Amino acid sequence: MLYQQIQNTFASLNFDAISNKRRQTLQPLIDYIQTKVTENKNANLNFICTHNSRRSHLSQVWAQAAAHFYNLKNVYCFSGGTEATALFPMAAKTLKCAGFDIQTISEGKNPVYAIKYDENEHPIIGFSKTFDDPFNPKSEFAAIMTCSHADANCPFIPGAEKRIPVKYDDPKDFDNMPQQAEKYEERSNQIAAEMFYVFSMVKVNKI
Repeated sequence: MLYQQIQNTFASLNFDAISNKRRQTLQPLIDYIQTKVTENKNANLNFICTHNSRRSHLSQVWAQAAAHFYNLKNVYCFSGGTEATALFPMAAKTLKCAGFDIQTISEGKNPVYAIKYDENEHPIIGFSKTFDDPFNPKSEFAAIMTCSHADANCPFIPGAEKRIPVKYDDPKDFDNMPQQAEKYEERSNQIAAEMFYVFSMVKVNKI
């Protein structure tokens, strides 16, 4: 079961606030996951943005938590960038404030975090990497493009069987500004709402 604070965050989300235009953007992702679930295959989702530092990690973590909440067993979420930098500290702090248990595994320029959403589940290993890093799937995955720059400048993702643009505004625009924490929480909550909406629409096979 999700940590209680994550459940509280989820309970505060409002699917009704997701516009029809946005739902149309999310529909190809729903369809991809539904196909995999119906065929009893793994749904490998690689969330990609330029630096793999903010939006792609937020999307990966919330998507994995949402899949777990809706009891979808064969969903595996990854993230990557067109270049590797670091998981931005404010993005990690925002997830922690939302209820995730985050432990630092290693320090340095590109820290590695263990991000847990359920005390009985394996943690998500969070660190910045390129989309084709050995940590990520090489084939049979969907490339979820979470930023315009990566979508425009990386027209071909080797091994991806589906490319799905689901773009978000960059909270980086508010770094070092008084409203930084507020804007990161706002973006995180938008992503959380949309990922929970996506997985709520997937019909689980009945045996």
